[in-house]
Amino acid sequence: MEKKYLDLLKEKYDTEEKVATEIINLEAILNLPKGTEHFVSDLHGEYQAFSHVLRNGSGKVKEKITDLYGGKLVKDEIDTFSALVYYPEEKLKRIKQSFNSSEALNDWYEVIIERLVHLVHYSSSKYTRSKLRKALPPHFIYIVEELLYKVDLLDNKKSYYKKIVQEIISLNQVDKLIIGLCYTVQRLVVDHLHVVGDIYDRGPKPDKIMETLINHHSVDIQWGNHDVLWLGAFSGSKVCLANILRICARYNNLAIIEDVYGINLRPLQNLADKYYDDHVNFQPKLQAGETLSEAEFLEITKMHQAIAMIQFKLEIPIIKRRKDFNMGHRTMLDFVDYETETIQINGKDYPLIDPCFQTVNPKNPEQLTDEEQHVIDKLLFSIQHSEKLKRHMDFLMKKGSFYGRYNGNLLIHGCVPLDQDGNLEAMTIDNEAYQGRDLLDLFETTLRHCYKRKKVIDDFDTDLVWYMWTGEHSSLFGKKEMTTFERYFIEDTATHKERKNPYYYMREDEDVCRRILTAFDLDPDLGHIINGHTPVKEIEGENPIKANGKMIVIDGGFSKAYQKTTGIAGYTLVYNSYGIQLVAHQYFHSKQEVIENGTDVLSVKRLVDKELRRKQVRETNIGTQLIKDISFLKQLLATRYLQ
Repeated sequence: MEKKYLDLLKEKYDTEEKVATEIINLEAILNLPKGTEHFVSDLHGEYQAFSHVLRNGSGKVKEKITDLYGGKLVKDEIDTFSALVYYPEEKLKRIKQSFNSSEALNDWYEVIIERLVHLVHYSSSKYTRSKLRKALPPHFIYIVEELLYKVDLLDNKKSYYKKIVQEIISLNQVDKLIIGLCYTVQRLVVDHLHVVGDIYDRGPKPDKIMETLINHHSVDIQWGNHDVLWLGAFSGSKVCLANILRICARYNNLAIIEDVYGINLRPLQNLADKYYDDHVNFQPKLQAGETLSEAEFLEITKMHQAIAMIQFKLEIPIIKRRKDFNMGHRTMLDFVDYETETIQINGKDYPLIDPCFQTVNPKNPEQLTDEEQHVIDKLLFSIQHSEKLKRHMDFLMKKGSFYGRYNGNLLIHGCVPLDQDGNLEAMTIDNEAYQGRDLLDLFETTLRHCYKRKKVIDDFDTDLVWYMWTGEHSSLFGKKEMTTFERYFIEDTATHKERKNPYYYMREDEDVCRRILTAFDLDPDLGHIINGHTPVKEIEGENPIKANGKMIVIDGGFSKAYQKTTGIAGYTLVYNSYGIQLVAHQYFHSKQEVIENGTDVLSVKRLVDKELRRKQVRETNIGTQLIKDISFLKQLLATRYLQ
């Protein structure tokens, strides 16, 4: 392998001078400040809010503008300039409409180009020229570089620079240049994006989030439980698919299935029309401003029931054949007394609220009817043959993982399962115990194998993928059990409670967090655990920074469904060479409000951890790879391998 690598290097660097130049370049890069990392979590289809946070870099864009122009521009001018950088197409159109003459507009063009060039220069100050060049508008690289690096102490080129700008304006290229420069600033302010889980479900536009991520210059993803549910469905798990459809019906998001991914829901609709009617607990949850006709509302309610019953049936055989899952108490339809319409849970009988068991065979509750079997088979075929969904799921697999170890921090969506004593909790499969990192690696290996083959069979792989969504030892779920059935059919809310894994209260303990970091081969003195999954109830005084800063929880409620509980609209995290900052976000109304009024949605920034000295590239994951590359290049040079 080493010889092959040296051969590849020799092809690229075929002279001593080229090797030496690259060594010099890489050694110098190691001494640059580390790039800014941006962490987001639990996006849940809320594209508009996510897009805004991405565009403003959680406040870093305006921070750069204020640093550069704070003493030269008043607040309204800074707000207007910031809005231009965030939404250049829309804001530019609005600004142009405010001018009464072309001369005044041209004067503004000259000023704004100069400001944007200065902002690009300032935002790129810790990058190499090569990296900056890759971020510049492709069709204007030569022009922008001339303006960026102009040095004219003797005024020999003053007319030259002015003429460049004038020609850009006269040739009607100025709008394109301004828009390109604005997007360059956005790209430079954030070097790398981390998405700590749950892109899908609840919100209306996860597909647009996926398209944005696909086009992002540098991103990684730690899968959330909802993401794995979608991956499981695409991999061939019928029960994962049933869960997806049920959740989409519950939150009035069936359009994502039918309109975006092109899945024909008519078979499900026909089944629902035949067997089901209105049911208050299956009515779709509408957000503020959402409306449905009576017919649409009833249709979704019926489809919700139909797919829920298919889900409950599909769960039973998995639970029965996988004793290691320890879920025997969750075959809910087996515990129903269909004559008295009651269910027994933990030795206690509960009356059922409006049971809709029209398709259930009391003697064999897990048995799908022929119609249900036809519906789920047809839907799964459609899911697996959606080209757009395939592209999104392929990207999710390519960039995703169960956990990330990045620049000394552990990124994980849910939890590392612990027992009551704070030790790593084990799951036994085929008489072998898995815990901590080994357990998460098992989950990831299984999911990747399942996804790679995409066969519609009921085997261990597809069963375990479903367990990742709902199982007690799943790092993505992190609760004793998922009480979906109880919430639909039992009035007593005590049965609705889902007891969390001890991790969720032990993560307040610094010693526990340090032990987890050590278990993942990370430095407990320098590292942090960055979590999503559980909304932080700031409205009740909960602190997202836990365990003396060793634990940071950044699910603050991007999803509108959670914002009444959290009191905010999401947390994000920014980690640059100076340290880590947590940013809380207010509710995002619309980009139109930002464009028209220059308002933003940031609230308090909290310092989590301050570096005693600026962290350099050599101390990052990228730096580790560069050091290896330098070692090979020096070996190439020292052994005279080039000869």
